Amino acid sequence: MSDRRIGVFICHCGGNISDYVDVEKVKEEVAKEDGVVVAETPMFACSDASQQQMIDAIKEQNLDGLVVASCSPKLHLMTFRATAERAGLNPYRYVQVNLREQDSWAHRDDMKAATDKGIRLVKAGVARASLSDPLKQLRIETKPGVLVIGAGVAGLRAALALSDMGLAVTLIEKEKEVGGWTAGLGETFPNDRPGSELVSKLEKDVRSRDNITLFTECELVEKSGSIGDFNLKLQQSNGDTISINVGAIVVATGFDNYKPKEDEYGNGLDGVITLPEFKKMVDESTGPLVYKGKRVKTIAYIYCVGSRQAESELHPEPNTYCSRYCCSSTVHTAILANNLDPELNQYHLFRDMRTYGKYELLYEKAGRKGSVFVRFEENDPPTVEKQGKDLVVTTVDRLTGGDKIAIGADLVVLVTGMVPRENPKLVDVLKLPLGRDGFFNEIHPKLRPVETVIDGVFIVGVAQGPKSIAESVASALDGVAKSGALLLKGYVDLEPFIAVVDNAKCTWCGACAEACPYGAIEQVTLDGGKQVAQIVPSLCKGGGPCVPVCDQDAIEIKGYTNAQITATIDALIRKAM
Repeated sequence: MSDRRIGVFICHCGGNISDYVDVEKVKEEVAKEDGVVVAETPMFACSDASQQQMIDAIKEQNLDGLVVASCSPKLHLMTFRATAERAGLNPYRYVQVNLREQDSWAHRDDMKAATDKGIRLVKAGVARASLSDPLKQLRIETKPGVLVIGAGVAGLRAALALSDMGLAVTLIEKEKEVGGWTAGLGETFPNDRPGSELVSKLEKDVRSRDNITLFTECELVEKSGSIGDFNLKLQQSNGDTISINVGAIVVATGFDNYKPKEDEYGNGLDGVITLPEFKKMVDESTGPLVYKGKRVKTIAYIYCVGSRQAESELHPEPNTYCSRYCCSSTVHTAILANNLDPELNQYHLFRDMRTYGKYELLYEKAGRKGSVFVRFEENDPPTVEKQGKDLVVTTVDRLTGGDKIAIGADLVVLVTGMVPRENPKLVDVLKLPLGRDGFFNEIHPKLRPVETVIDGVFIVGVAQGPKSIAESVASALDGVAKSGALLLKGYVDLEPFIAVVDNAKCTWCGACAEACPYGAIEQVTLDGGKQVAQIVPSLCKGGGPCVPVCDQDAIEIKGYTNAQITATIDALIRKAM
């Protein structure tokens, strides 16, 4: 018999679980497990009342383990850890079983099988909890400084907000001038404020702050240390290096514009240009648009060039994402062009118009000023060809019943999207993960939108995906808030799920160090001369690639020990009664 005292709470989740899993049957079977002294089925385990029920059970029944079978740990892992802690139970003796996403939602058509699976899953959680040890978070003292990489709008705004918090900021920019793409823009949406004016004000404010140090033509080339205490080496264009010590890193490296392939929508033909080129033309004009000495009377815009692509011979690695800003930027630029020349004819050929939120007003305004919107199907895109000296755009208009139309245009504007900025050196130094789209990848787009798997390194602005200027600034301030919360209290607590080495078994072959992507394992010599592996706690992420490569079984992960994993598997494969 087990000497552990474990409480199990199986959540109805308001029907999300109990409509497809017989939670009472699960409770009945799990209550028979060794060590289980409490088994309950609350309607909502995350509710205040249910949490208090757990606290009372822990105290009254002297529980030393807690299992909650509910939804994804991404939602309520911290909720129930805090519940355990309030009751005086070590929070790492709590185990969450995902009975919703992994069972009820996956098996809606077979309640008997879903119930059987639910019993196994909860028993597996009990098996792991019965072998859990009280763990303690790792406390790391932090340095009150931040490195901001990239001095575009997001980087400049982040630097100023961090400065307002009293943190020392080092801001670096790879280019000679700050501001990124925004610095070269004229009027921007939605308030028609020139991008150059916005950047100029931000740069002036940055240079006036005593606690912000700005380096242009400078890159990060080396990193050591960990969250709260990074040792970094910066290199300037003249070869000089600068060493700094900071507690956090904010990456705001921006984006590049998509460059159309040869012959893609007529790219390469005289009179076919991209949206950034057209925007520059409009910004520099004071009257009717002129292209190569000829007044522009008709413009055809083709949307989604470089975005929402399907895999094809032309695009073997397509950009499947929406670039978000393109529709709003194009209709805004069309309004500006119309202000320069009210007689201008403008045709917008689009798949789907996505001027979301308040930018919908721009779309309506462009239409009222005479812009004509023509919708084409993804599998029947427009064609652009030269007929004599004229450009002709041919498409099928799905808004008028499928009529085939030909537009004679003086200018064809390819509405190109954002693509990730390639920076392999930075990726290598910071070990930043890339998403499928090639942009830097956050831990969770909703719950942890600027955090990365590298603790203390945050991604903001367009470095993590397409955004407008306003969205980039909001993202930058999110990164600031996370950095400030990390550094201002002077310490950070890290999860204790790290690797541990059994020095008696370890013979140092180096395989574990090669397997670790975070450089968290180093070679040390013990008294007596024996060489073994040693874990750097602040660098270890507990991912466990070091465990299977050790042929001496000398490494395991706290909270996920070999014994716990084995017991979990045994419980999963044991037939439910």
